[in-house]
Amino acid sequence: MIMFILDVIGPIKAPTQITDGYGANLTGFTNLFNNILRLLVVVGGLYAFINLVMAGYGFLSAGDDPKKMEGAWAKIWQSMMGLLFILGSFVLAAIFGAILFKDAGALLNLGFFGPGTPSY
Repeated sequence: MIMFILDVIGPIKAPTQITDGYGANLTGFTNLFNNILRLLVVVGGLYAFINLVMAGYGFLSAGDDPKKMEGAWAKIWQSMMGLLFILGSFVLAAIFGAILFKDAGALLNLGFFGPGTPSY
């Protein structure tokens, strides 16, 4: 049965990040900085999503109380604005990278060069 499944779907290869090593061309401070930025974006997105779900639940359970509805609606609006700020930061980084470096991913894929690192 397993051989049949492997014949149907073909060989499975690990993603290049695993086979090449995550951040293989980044070392030291660059790798740390990129990982911290990625972690902050993920944590910010998760916080905004959880806050949005909780505010939606508060909105649904508010009943006829206008104060609770207004508070829940404010939380929903703030959560959506937080997600838009996270998305907007990536859009602005791509725009500035395209203007300054002629590469939209230049600021999204940071690389710091110092002694002992090759310059490209």
